[in-house]
Amino acid sequence: MTKSELVEQLAEINTWLTRKDSETIVNLVFDSISEALRKGEKVEIRGFGSFTVRERGAREARNPKSGAIVKIPAKKTPFFKTGKELRERVNDLEG
Repeated sequence: MTKSELVEQLAEINTWLTRKDSETIVNLVFDSISEALRKGEKVEIRGFGSFTVRERGAREARNPKSGAIVKIPAKKTPFFKTGKELRERVNDLEG
């Protein structure tokens, strides 16, 4: 599912919302999560999962084409951990 498909589904389910209103809501949710992570906060959505920021240390890697050693700087990366309820829902769909 893409972001635009999510907006469309929200607009279809909630007939009182226009597509533009739905898009504003989806953007607000994503922007709020992004901003909280940027500040180093944890975002927890009960029954779905939690977002945190993990720091990856600097390291050396090898360019597969040339074989040259490349230095990769330290960086922060978002991490998502699924909640128990989401894992159970996904596993129920498979069975």
